[in-house]
Amino acid sequence: MTSIAELMTHDHRSCDHDFARAETLVNKKDWEGAVEAFEAFAEGVEAHFRAEEEELFPRFEAATGMTQGPTQVMRGEHAEMRNSFAQLRAALRSRDAEEFAGEAETLLIMMQQHNMKEENILYPMCDMRLGDQREALVETLGQRITHEYAA
Repeated sequence: MTSIAELMTHDHRSCDHDFARAETLVNKKDWEGAVEAFEAFAEGVEAHFRAEEEELFPRFEAATGMTQGPTQVMRGEHAEMRNSFAQLRAALRSRDAEEFAGEAETLLIMMQQHNMKEENILYPMCDMRLGDQREALVETLGQRITHEYAA
């Protein structure tokens, strides 16, 4: 059976791949392709965030009683990354490769730190504390995220 950690970590990697594709297209000055790639990335990340915020986090909080802990931190980081998306969209609109690169570097660092916390701390805690719900939850999360996971 697929764990929450496996499913969501796989989705992190898929989102990372989409982001790298957008960066590559900006470097090639393929602005239309870069916008398309970035929007695919942003859509995937938003689906991931919504799956966490609407399904995973509330269930974890209900099972543990922890509402001011790791899930609150993750929600705050999601908001910071969403702000970064707006900056990246503005750089794409103005076709400013330098601005895009600078903001992309900031976002990449944020994403790496965020993903490490989820993958090494939060997701394993979810697998442990939501064991009786895990199978149904993995199915629900899998339907909500945009990247396919082959177990």
